[in-house]
Parts: sequence; C-alpha cells; structure tokens
Amino acid sequence: MSLVFYWHPMSSATPIACALAELGVAHDRVRIDIRNGEQRTPEYLAINPNGKVPCLVVDGTPIFEGLAIHLWLGERFGVERGLWPAADTPERLQAMSWCAWAYVTYMAVIGRLRLATADDALRDARQAAAASSDAKRLLEVLDERLGGNAWMLGAHYSLADLVVAQVVGYGTYVGAGVDDYPAVAAWLAQVQARTAMQGEV
Repeated sequence: MSLVFYWHPMSSATPIACALAELGVAHDRVRIDIRNGEQRTPEYLAINPNGKVPCLVVDGTPIFEGLAIHLWLGERFGVERGLWPAADTPERLQAMSWCAWAYVTYMAVIGRLRLATADDALRDARQAAAASSDAKRLLEVLDERLGGNAWMLGAHYSLADLVVAQVVGYGTYVGAGVDDYPAVAAWLAQVQARTAMQGEV
C-alpha cells in the first residue's frame, strides 16, 4: 500500500502526523508550505480541492479532512495494533462519537473563541464570553467521562485519546484552559507525554 502524507509542521496536519507515528505506519511525506500559499496551487488543488492540509493519498486516492483520515487510519491499522476498537463493538461506537464530538462540537466552540479573542476585526467581548461558557460546559462533559475512565474508551489508551486530546490541547492555546477540570488535565498530560506526540511532526 502506498501512503503519501501532505502536511505542514505545527498545523492542522499535526494530529495526523502524531497518529501515523503512534501506529508506526510507513508513508512518504510531502511538505506543503501553507505560509507561501502552496496549498492553493493547481497541482495541490488537484489532490485536495479543499486547499488545506492534511491530506493522505492512499494508492492514488486522496482522503482529506482530518477526522476522515483519523477514522480511516483507526479502521485500517489501529484495530490490529490494539489502538482502535473492532467493528461492531460498543467501543467502536464510542470512539466514533467522541472523535466527532472533538472535531465537530468542541472545535466549533474553540473556533468561535479564537475569532472573538485573537482576530482584530472580529474581537468581541460578548462573543468571547459566550464561547468560553460553551467551552466550559463541554469540558465538564469530558471531565465527567474521564472521571470514571483512565482513557476515553476505558482502561486502555487508543487513537480516540489522541484525537480528542489534540483538539482539547489546541483549545488551551486559545483560552479554553483545563486547570479547573482535574480528570481532563491529568489525562491530557498523559496523552501529550507519549513518544508519538513529541518532536517535529
């Protein structure tokens, strides 16, 4: 199987780089310089019409959108490596639910918070307060989940932990801190300490 990973360091491609490292999956990498607009060249748009990283090309067919790539990696490589639950198990349903929760529900709130606090043209104290309140409510949900589990799916680490932690970790950089959520804070530290999360990815 041929895998070509299009990426840029310290970008939204980083979670996929960490997942590939965690799984130990052999692949080729092509760096796309998003600072210089390389993601908008005709050559790259022919691969990923969305014009962003990450993109993973599998035997000539591209998968774009980080969540789609994560779910495919989990199904294709994670089950045999013990890092993703088998199909038709309750754990698989939970993994899919929490990964979507992170990328869709929580990321939407974090995006609102970033725009309302960091974007000069869109800075708005009321919007920031509303987004912060929503983030706190969601972190309470996650804290409750982790209060009864060592990891997202129970007793063992999985790619679901990596996926959710990457989004929650990004949230801490834009103002959604986790210090008030002890189970989340302890879990996040454990995920971020893993070897696959280290280095220039």
